[in-house]
Amino acid sequence: MTKDEKKYSKDLMGKTVVSKTGKRFGEVGDVIFETRSGELIHLVLSSPTPYTEKLELEKDKEGNILIPFSAVIATGDFMVVSEEDII
Repeated sequence: MTKDEKKYSKDLMGKTVVSKTGKRFGEVGDVIFETRSGELIHLVLSSPTPYTEKLELEKDKEGNILIPFSAVIATGDFMVVSEEDII
């Protein structure tokens, strides 16, 4: 990742998370990252959609749905995730 490609976590907050096929998952409520390296590990969903609730996705101890950051394939107006990589 080059210096120009770095994303600040505050820039990700509130973005809508969608699949490649356009299914809405919810919004980015928080991010979980490795403190030493700064590597993003998970997106924490806020306002999960009924579609997302039906999927058996990983959850934190508070019951928030987690999306592995490795499943993110694009960021822009939306966070696009590869559904195959999270189910």
